[in-house]
Amino acid sequence: MSLFLSYIFLGLSLSAPVGPINAAQLDKGLKKGFWHAWLFGLGAVLADIVYMVLVYMGVVHFLSTPFVQTFLWLFGAFVLLYTGIESVMTAGKVSVSSEKKDDSLIASMRSGFLMSLSNPMTILFWLGIYGSVLVKTAADYGTGDLLLYSGAVILGVLIWDFTMAGMASTFRKYFNTRAITVISILSGLSLIGFGIYFGWRAVQVLFF
Repeated sequence: MSLFLSYIFLGLSLSAPVGPINAAQLDKGLKKGFWHAWLFGLGAVLADIVYMVLVYMGVVHFLSTPFVQTFLWLFGAFVLLYTGIESVMTAGKVSVSSEKKDDSLIASMRSGFLMSLSNPMTILFWLGIYGSVLVKTAADYGTGDLLLYSGAVILGVLIWDFTMAGMASTFRKYFNTRAITVISILSGLSLIGFGIYFGWRAVQVLFF
């Protein structure tokens, strides 16, 4: 049981570092509330599962080629820059009670999935950390327990997703429109910063 809990903690640890996904989920929760933030995070978790399956199937060598890495960095940079600029540009139009009719729950989930799927840091996390977890688990406990402990990792990620959505929606109740606007701008600038960093990493792979 303690081993199972340690893998849940690993999932929490993988999700906790401040990055573009957490920043975007917080922004979504402040603007739209709990369900939009939770489904955004759930979409990101689905992308995590996709990469876990890919690592499980052994595609690490394919994703480590320079061409694929460059494409992933560039695509991630584009998604983050676009999302960050949009967040900054629309920050002044946000109100605590605003609900866009065309911004459905499914759209929030889809945007979380696409952002996480195109995030090179997500790929590196799962290739590096989950890959090593697979090797260690298989060596210590056999392949029969791989699915069990992989599920524990995902459970930890889901717990973090729920916690982030709850925090964002709770803050939303106490913040006025100006505070949410400022946070939206800061969140957007954070995403832009990550996008620039991803673009620079692509340049490094190409020319250095």
